[in-house]
This record gives sequence, structure tokens and C-alpha cells, in this order.
Amino acid sequence: MSNDAATATVEGATSAAGPEQQPPAHGIGASLAPVDARAKTEGTFPYAADLWAEGLLWAAVLRAPHAYARIVSIDTAAAAAMPGVRAVVTHVDVPGDPAFGRRIADRPVFAAEFVRHHGEPIAAVAADHPDTARLAAAAIAVEYEVLEPVTDPEKAFAAEPLHPDGNLIRHIPLQYGDPEVTGEVVVEGLYRIGRQDPAPIGAEAGLAVPRPDGGVELYTASTDPHSDRDLAAACFGLEPDRVKVVVTGVPGATGDREDLSFQLPLGLLALKTGCPVKLTATREESFLGHAHRHPTLLRYRHHADAEGRLVKVEAQILLDAGAYAEASSESLAAAVAFACGPYVVPHAFVEGWAVRTNNPPSGHVRGEGAMQVCAAYEGQMDKLAAKVGIDPAELRMRNVLATGDLLPTGQTVTCPAPVAELLAAVRDFPLPTLPKDAPEDDWLLPGGPEGAGEPDAVRRGVGYALGMVHMLGAEGTDEVSTATVKVHDGIATVICAAVETGQGFTTLARQIVQETLGIEEVHVAPVDTDQPPAGPATHGRHTWVSGGAVERAAKMVRTQLLQPLAHKFGMSTELLQIADGKITSYDGVLSTTVTEAMDGKELWATAQCRPHPTEPLDETGQGDAFVGLAFCAIRAVVDVDIELGSVRVVELAVAQDVGHILNPRQLTARIEAGVTQGVGAALTENLRTSRGRIRHPDLTGYALPTALDAPDIHIVKLVEERDVVAPFGAKAASAVPVVTSPAAIASAVRAATGRPVNRLPIRPQAAVVQS
Repeated sequence: MSNDAATATVEGATSAAGPEQQPPAHGIGASLAPVDARAKTEGTFPYAADLWAEGLLWAAVLRAPHAYARIVSIDTAAAAAMPGVRAVVTHVDVPGDPAFGRRIADRPVFAAEFVRHHGEPIAAVAADHPDTARLAAAAIAVEYEVLEPVTDPEKAFAAEPLHPDGNLIRHIPLQYGDPEVTGEVVVEGLYRIGRQDPAPIGAEAGLAVPRPDGGVELYTASTDPHSDRDLAAACFGLEPDRVKVVVTGVPGATGDREDLSFQLPLGLLALKTGCPVKLTATREESFLGHAHRHPTLLRYRHHADAEGRLVKVEAQILLDAGAYAEASSESLAAAVAFACGPYVVPHAFVEGWAVRTNNPPSGHVRGEGAMQVCAAYEGQMDKLAAKVGIDPAELRMRNVLATGDLLPTGQTVTCPAPVAELLAAVRDFPLPTLPKDAPEDDWLLPGGPEGAGEPDAVRRGVGYALGMVHMLGAEGTDEVSTATVKVHDGIATVICAAVETGQGFTTLARQIVQETLGIEEVHVAPVDTDQPPAGPATHGRHTWVSGGAVERAAKMVRTQLLQPLAHKFGMSTELLQIADGKITSYDGVLSTTVTEAMDGKELWATAQCRPHPTEPLDETGQGDAFVGLAFCAIRAVVDVDIELGSVRVVELAVAQDVGHILNPRQLTARIEAGVTQGVGAALTENLRTSRGRIRHPDLTGYALPTALDAPDIHIVKLVEERDVVAPFGAKAASAVPVVTSPAAIASAVRAATGRPVNRLPIRPQAAVVQS
């Protein structure tokens, strides 16, 4: 989408809060530009790949060429003898815990007895030159006994254990209502979701620097530095205070960047050599090293009455975790809990499993769990509409969830849930005009410029999808963040370990302080583990938890600033206001600047934000497992060449529940980016494997959508109904459009072709209509 189109979309969006007003220049509601925007666009922003240190060595990692094998022997002698090689490390050189994991410590730093997935680290080398390091890694002789990999997750149940913990990671049998109830209309479906890669704009890189106290500093694009520090320290056999993680610029993150397979070898090499060690991954190493979206198999049966109102949903959900647990337990909980979607379902019986295989590891990718089930339950809603004989949008409207309804987990939806309003907004938005049959409009065909398609073979389809995600952690996760706000000489500084991953937290932190203290110049300190922890940058949690901590700290500083003035004039601090750097009283008697009131003093305060606790799902899948929910409705319009099976997404109309708009430009960018990521999941992105091996670990074999693939995105409504338990009332913005847009596109392709379309990404043969 062009910048002009994006601007027009913002201006065209409506809000439930009322008529549009002129946005402020700064503070909450302003479209404040990121401080680092200029440096990033000019290529001068310092990422981990740009770091340097005196006496620098270069690292390379040897990765397994097999998906499953027994390691018979590892001979590092030839590599260690090469000129310029300073150290070689394997599993025997790990002084602390040999395995790590945020929830289950099941992933080895280096494979020891078995290789369990293609690309698993075997050894690492430090050398004077990066080419020397790569040659030395290739010279390490490893003898393998290649084993038959388990790549079908359905066969993992009966297969020999691939790991000492077994193949089953988690099983959730959700039971809600009466299992004997049936509906007058029943539809069934089998759905498959492929392996989407986060494909960050910059591949992983890092620098490890040894410390004089025998510890180590890790400079890396971490999104959860304190957790990374603790895991690394355990593997290094060190106390956490002897390991420091310094966050460098994060070149894009969509719920990933949690993998430690790069940082741990770096730290071990730095500790062994006593020198700084740097690693910059190739794109192939990036594909092999980090986690991907869970491939998922879903079986559904929907029961409804004659008018299309849902009676019961039965589902089986199988997540392929790959070789290690990673975030599979959390992803499964989201998939099972949201298996029925934002619809009222009186009876639900859902079984979910996450299993180990010899496929590449799966983990956090934006909207994990929720995206897979959305594609399936919306496919079911299309089938149900066709069988009942009513419009797909009307069928959805008859079943939408609202505030006060119950989820199948038994949890009451207490947050705003304007699902009907969102659906009505996209349904009623004007449809795009049909393309003209003219040579100058050939680019409008699904095949693109010079494509082989014929206009007579193109069919247009319109489809709908409703999606939902949870915010913050779930199932008893202790969500807490700490922030400090300091003010001196008219300048405010925010210290908070919330990592800026592109979601705009540093901009939001500046806006919060501007709004609360009336100080325009606000700086956000770089993040490292010397600061109190703020938790991971996932599920939009920093807007809520870290933003809440910044707000509380800023309000405490505000009180420190105003109390002397209020006491002097004999009034309450509530009768004073700060705006545009000035402090005024309600009656106009007091008027001074913030700088004058400070009188050279330094004011500071530290505060925490901790949302109300949640609880794990019980043995029947019941429990108040989630703090807040966000919803989205998308209408997709596609053109399909029914002879070639090519699909062009013409337009996506989006209506979203955002709680409160904090930065209009930033919010719009996040929604558009999420929608576009969903387009990739719907049509092109599938990391293909053969017997567990990644077939094309590069950006030529993995097709990301480009600017030419991005459709017109119209944000037709942003519903501002504040969640009273969230700071500012805001909701997470970027995950729910990722969850919803693939399902909407699949729905539109069904409408155009009449085909079932039960697999993502949509393959050309699924869109071909036989004559």
C-alpha cells in the first residue's frame, strides 16, 4: 500500500468514541514518530551485526545435516589444529546445565547422544576470521548413525520416544456442556496449517564479551533479556549476576527472537578464549536455528439448529512441536481455548495435543495457536452457511460473542467484546469495483503483469472471518514490569527493560511521560539486565504492563512536583494541571513552568504494574486463564483464476477492537503489517520439509509477500471501548489481524471457486475449478 493510500485509510476509519478530532502534537493520542526512524531508514542504526570489539574473534556453528541420528563420535582435532582457530566447543564443554528451555528444559546446548532435528547445533568454533571459523566448523568430523525420523505428528503417539520426556508434551481435553446434545445441521471438516517462519528482516547476530570477574556480557537482539540471562547463566555454570545481557537494535520480531541457540555458543566461546566473539548468521542458519509457527492438523464437527445458531462444537487439534517443547504448551492452551472462535457455543468438546517430532522446532510466532484454529472454525462457518442456505455474514452475526458471554473454558468475557459491531462495519463497507477487461489492466489479473491468465477465467469472491487473541501471558503467568522515570533540567528519562521490537514501546513510553508531566523531551534508556525485569515482548504485553509501570512512575513524579506548589497555595494537587510544559491551577491563580517548579531538583520514582492473576486450565480445560481479549473482523475480496489456481487479494476491509488509540499512525502501521503477514500465511509462506529436512532454507525457496503482493487495506472501523482493567484502556493491536486475515482470504477463495479450501497456505490446485 502506498503512503497516500495508508493515510487515506487512517482518515477514513471511524471510531466508536465519536467524531474525529484534531490529534494532539504530543502525549497520548499523538502520531509521534519513533526516535530511531531516521537512523533506521538511513541505515545508520546500530544492530548486533554492526558491533565490534578489540581483539574480536568470529564464531561459526556446525549444524546437523540429518533430522534424526545417533551421534557415534565427534572429532574436533582437525578443526582445532587449523591456523587461526582459537577454540572448539561441543557438549562436553558446557560447564552448567546441558539443556535449556523457558518452560521445559529439554533442548540441549549442543547435541550429545542424538540429533533430533535438521540444523541442531553440534559444535561451535572461534577463529580470527569468519571464513576460517566456517572452514573449521566444516572440518569437524562427526560420525552419525542415521535413524528413521518421525515427521508425521499423528504417528508420534505410537512411535518410540524421541526424547527422555516422551513424545507427548501436553494434552488438554476441554469439556463444556452436555456431550449428548446434537444439532439439526451438522458439518465436518479436516484442516491443515503449514509451517510459517517469522523470517525477521535481519538474521540473528550477537557479540559475547568476557568480563574480568569471570562472567560474560551478551550483546544481542533479545526480546526477553532477563530470561535469556538466567538460562544462559545456568548453562554457563555461573551466577546470574555474572552474566549481563545488553539489548541491541532488534531488526524485526513477531513473537520470535526467543531462541538461544546462537547466544549460548557465543558465550561459551568467549569464556573459553577470554576474547570477544561475534557471530552473524546467514539466512540459511537463521532458518535452521530459530523456531517456526506450529504446523497443525485440525478435525472439526459443528452442530447447529435449522436457523444456523450453534449448538455444539467438537474438535481435535494436533500441534507439531518439532523436536523440543519451546512454547508448545502455551500455544496449545490458546488453540483449545479459542477453538470455537468469538461465537457463543453452548456445548464444546475439544481435545488438543502437542507432540514432539523430528521436524524443525516450533515456538512463538505472532498469534500462535489462535491463528490455526481461526482458519478451521471459519471454514466450518462457511460450510454451515452453505448447508443452512443463508449469507455467511448473517450466519456469523447470529452467533457472535459479546461482553458477559462465556468462553468454552468457563471464563466470563468481562472485557469489551464488540464483535457484532466489527462484523457489521466490514459487511457494510462498499465493495471494490470489478476490474476492466482492458490491456492496461492486465496487472489486475491474479497472474500479475505478463501473466498467463485469461480474464474470462477470473472469478471474484468475498469472504469473512472473525478472530480473537489473548493479551499478556496466560494460565497463571506472573505478569509484572518495573519502570523508573527521572526528571532533571526539563528532560525526562525512562528506564524500563521492555524491549523495543518494532511494536512502538519506546514511542509510547515517551508519550505517557509527555501526557503526565508535560515535558516534551523524553528519552528512553537502552535496555540491559542491570535494570529490573519487564518480561518478554509478546502478546502486546508491554503496552499494558510496561506502559502501566511507566504511567505509575510518571504519576508519582507528578505528585512530587506538584505537592510543594499545592501546599504553598493551599490547594489539592488534583486542582493543578500540567500541559505544554506549564503548571496551572483551576482558578488561574497559579501559573508557572515545569522547569521553574523543578528549581534544579532531580525527581524520580520507580513503580510496578502487575495485572490481576490468572489460573491454569484444569483437567477438563476449564479456568480463568486469560487477562484480556482482543477481537477483529476482516472481509476479504479476491480474484481467482479458476484454470490456473492463482489468487490475487484485491482488498481487505478491517474492523478492530483497539480499546483506546494511543498513537494513530503507529496503530495503523501495526494493523497493516499484521494483515500483510496474514496474507503470506494464506497464500505463500510454507517452510517445506522432506523427511524432516528443510528443503530450501533461504528467501528464494521461502516466498514472503512483497509490496506488490500487499492488497488494498482499508481500516474501516477502530472501536474505542476502553478495557477498564488495562492502563489507558488499550488493547494489543498486531496479533489479531495476523490471526484473522488468512481465514478471511480462504473464505473468499471458497466463495469464488466453490472448493472447500481446507489447507493453508492455499495451493493452486485447491483453487482450480474443473470444467
